[in-house]
Amino acid sequence: MEFIEKLKARALASKKRVVLPEGLEERTLQAADLVTKEGFADIILIGDPKLIGEKANRLGLKNIEKAKIVDPHKHDKIESYTNLLFELRKSKGLSLDEASKLVKEPLYLAVLMIKNGDADGEVAGAESATGDVLRPAFQIVKTIPGISVVSGAFIMVLKDNEFGDDGILVFADCAVHPEPDAKQLADIAISSATTAQNIAGIDPRVAMLSFSTKGSASHAMVDKVVEATATAKALRPDLKIDGELQADAALIAAIGKKKAPWSEIAGNANVLVFPDLQSGNISYKLVQRLAHAEAIGPILQGMAAPINDLSRGCSVSDIVSLIAITANQALARK
Repeated sequence: MEFIEKLKARALASKKRVVLPEGLEERTLQAADLVTKEGFADIILIGDPKLIGEKANRLGLKNIEKAKIVDPHKHDKIESYTNLLFELRKSKGLSLDEASKLVKEPLYLAVLMIKNGDADGEVAGAESATGDVLRPAFQIVKTIPGISVVSGAFIMVLKDNEFGDDGILVFADCAVHPEPDAKQLADIAISSATTAQNIAGIDPRVAMLSFSTKGSASHAMVDKVVEATATAKALRPDLKIDGELQADAALIAAIGKKKAPWSEIAGNANVLVFPDLQSGNISYKLVQRLAHAEAIGPILQGMAAPINDLSRGCSVSDIVSLIAITANQALARK
């Protein structure tokens, strides 16, 4: 069974409510139709019900009627959501009048639904910039207590099953935070371990990557990884985390044994934490293209609720996959 099919099967056992705020976006509607047909999540679409119905008919979609449709301008919880937003943001200077306007914006409404317990997760970004998707999330649901940074992980499914767990690895951060400090890098490692457990379904063995292995080079960039490793271990002594490790020492048993013979991670890693976004983003794309690997994500990590951001160039299948991931994140939180 393919990886995403396994996630769908897992989600089907306990269907979660995933809200799609871009309810009039064509690919989003097509994805919603497929998900409602397969039944592994309950879909909530935000948008004018009449316009959604007309577009669904034009696209020949038969299952949209199974989704819940919420008109952002006409629904029975406008007042309660307005008050909720006002209470959450009044200390930041938000007025009640401003809250009443923001609550009608789909990206804010979707996050308020999650905060109020009316939805379990959100997928957006097919027609919205990442900053626009994340701003309401940061303001309303914030990050997981104890986690200082949101990051983006990719699950890499390799054709060569020699690496990771039968060819499955988690790469992070490849999508969000450009230059994390040592504490933030430690938090990314902890979040990535959680993604490995809850989404990839593997027991995480986390390698903190660098251009140095256990003191083979001396530089401030190496020092950051060493500090991040120590911090992550102190915060989560139950997790298997080691560093600093070069990529070959992390992945190849013979090299790991030679360079760090006392390490239980060296040569056996299945979660790779990169020292910055630049190296992470370059690496996942190189592996994706040169090794013809499947790159699933980005999966947002560190948010207090499952909120995921799509690329604006995404396909319908990308949206379906991210809905399955979001449902699994929600399932893990329960």
